[in-house]
Amino acid sequence: MDFLLSHQDLIASKYAIASTGAGISTESGIPDFRGPAGIWTKDPGAEKRAYQSYEKFRKNPKEYWKERLSGPSLLGDLSKVMPNPGHYALAELERIGILKWIITQNVDNLHQRGGSQKVLDYHGNAFKLRCVSCHTRYDPNTFDLERLNREDQLPPLCQKCQGAIKSDVVHFNEPIPSDVAERSLEEAAQCDLMLICGTSAVVYPFANLPRVAKRRQLEKGMGIILIEINAEPTPLTEQKISDYLIQGKTGQVLPQIVEKVKRIGT
Repeated sequence: MDFLLSHQDLIASKYAIASTGAGISTESGIPDFRGPAGIWTKDPGAEKRAYQSYEKFRKNPKEYWKERLSGPSLLGDLSKVMPNPGHYALAELERIGILKWIITQNVDNLHQRGGSQKVLDYHGNAFKLRCVSCHTRYDPNTFDLERLNREDQLPPLCQKCQGAIKSDVVHFNEPIPSDVAERSLEEAAQCDLMLICGTSAVVYPFANLPRVAKRRQLEKGMGIILIEINAEPTPLTEQKISDYLIQGKTGQVLPQIVEKVKRIGT
C-alpha cells in the first residue's frame, strides 16, 4: 500500500482508532514471548508458571503476592524502557485530533509515556494494580507491599470494596476486565478507520476487534478502512479483513504517515 492512500484515509476519517500489539514494543527493546529469542522460548518453565498465575491468585492470593514480591518481572524493569517513534507518532495523531483511542495488548505503559491520553490497556498495565471485584485501579505505591508481606497481611485489599487486589496485568485464563472489554467493543463498533499496528492478530479476544469493526459498519451500511502496519502478513491480511498492509516496522512507517498528514494539514 502506498503511504499516500493511508494518510489520505486518515485525514478523511471521522473516528479513527488504533490497535497495537507486541511489535511496537519490541522496537523499544522489550522481548516478545514466543519469538526465536522470546522469554518462553528460552525458558519454557516460565510459560508454565504464567499459565498458573491466575488460578494461584483465585485459590491463594497471599501466595500469589509472595511469589510476585520474591523475584523480578519476566519483562525486566519496564520503567527503564523508553517509547519509540511509533509511540510518539500515535500520540501526535491524537494531539492533532485524528486518532480518538488506542486499544493495546501491551502492558508496558509506553503509549501513555509517549504522550497518548486515550489508551485502553486490553491486557492490563504493569504499572497498575486492580481490584478483581469492582475494577478500581491503583498506583502500586498506594500500598506498602513489602510491609504487608512482612506483617503477613497480603493480599492488599481494595479501599472501596475490600476486594482482593492483584496486578492489573491480565493473566492466562483470566477474563478481560469487563469495563475495558466493553469500551473496546464500543470503540471498535463506531470507528470508521482502524490502524492495526505490530500485532500478529492471533490472540483472542483482542484479535476479534478488527472483525467486530468491519461487521458493525457493514451492518450500518457504512464503510470502514482497516490498515495493517506489520512486519509480516497476518490472518487479517490473508482473510481479507484488512484493506491494506503496509509491511515494515511501526517505528518507521507511522512517523512517515504522520509527516504526510501534517504536511497536507488537518
